[in-house]
Amino acid sequence: MAVDPNVLVIVLAGGEGKRLQPLTTDRAKPAVPFAGTYRMIDFALSNFANAGYRKIVVLTQYKSHSLDRHITQTWRFSAMLDDYVTPVPAQMRRGPFWFQGSADAIYQNLNLIHDEKPDIVCVFGADHIYRMDPRQMVEEHIANGAGVTVAAIPVPKHEATEFGVIESDEDGKIVDFHEKSASPPTMPGDDTRCLASMGNYVFNTDTLIDIVTPDENQYTDLGGDVIPALTASGDARVYDFSKNVVPGQDDREQGYWRDVGTLDAFFHANMDLIAAVPVFNLYNDKWPVFTSRKALPPAKVSRGRGGEPPFVDDSLLCQGSILSGGHVERSIIGPGCFIDHDAHVTDSILFPGVRVEAGARLHRCIIDKNVVVPAWTRIGLEPELDREKFTVSDEGIVVLPKDYQFT
Repeated sequence: MAVDPNVLVIVLAGGEGKRLQPLTTDRAKPAVPFAGTYRMIDFALSNFANAGYRKIVVLTQYKSHSLDRHITQTWRFSAMLDDYVTPVPAQMRRGPFWFQGSADAIYQNLNLIHDEKPDIVCVFGADHIYRMDPRQMVEEHIANGAGVTVAAIPVPKHEATEFGVIESDEDGKIVDFHEKSASPPTMPGDDTRCLASMGNYVFNTDTLIDIVTPDENQYTDLGGDVIPALTASGDARVYDFSKNVVPGQDDREQGYWRDVGTLDAFFHANMDLIAAVPVFNLYNDKWPVFTSRKALPPAKVSRGRGGEPPFVDDSLLCQGSILSGGHVERSIIGPGCFIDHDAHVTDSILFPGVRVEAGARLHRCIIDKNVVVPAWTRIGLEPELDREKFTVSDEGIVVLPKDYQFT
């Protein structure tokens, strides 16, 4: 009978998230709220928790306070079983400077690997939206005998310039790796799509330690340096994420993965959740997404103070939110939000604690925490005026930062 490998999980959560400004002005990208109730990092951590891989370190760096607090208050496993999720700030073990890249982040934290003595190290990103059973990737990695296995998924060619693109042979051996190439190679037999790296890796422990430890080479980045080097040595293989099967998941969701690195990608990934039959199902109780559950009352939908009837359709209303005679369509209303009578919120995302006063109009907006939208304000309906006042994405999504004050 095979013995399960000892697996350590390293979650990389140190990126600045510049393309998500202003949502990342005051927080790390993995701490950005998603789907009202969750933080981005909850999706990666939930996959490992469901799979039973519960020795997890989260490497943080920029603006990490809200992320650290979320992890320490939410992600608590049984100490009796020696399970843990712990944030680890930049250690500066090689001198007084930040991580120089993802590979350097691991090198500066090799003491965590030496302490745990794992057989396998999973190195995953913290800011993608997907379900995955990582056990299946680990099993394939062990079976194929490679030093590293890279999870990948087909993406349209025009999107592939933002990813590392993999070329592999019929047996899954990676023969070339192109990091954010301006002209990435397409998949064999399909000139419309490329095989994109998801930024999720399974390493043999010795391979990982050797490749990130500086010698005549000093590799600083996993995608830019480490994977090409292991590809050149013939020690890298690809894992097809689209064949990963998760309990309770239907065919429409299999292979679902979203990189939410831009405001528009973030908006669309949220909107994926509110269809009548969503492509990503938050209600799968066989593979749940875990997060903090604050002591908030149920969401309330009622008439306004003057008897105005409420309306809500194709939306998510989180705990503690109140719709008091307002109108909500195709939107996500975060915890503790209040929408007053005659206010209209359409195709929008409200972060926790937003208040929309009477008669206001919000369309295609992302409103960060604790913003009070004054009565009869119009946002998202007058593009030229919006661009003068607010951040507006390439596709016209209007974004208000946390604690924004109207004048």
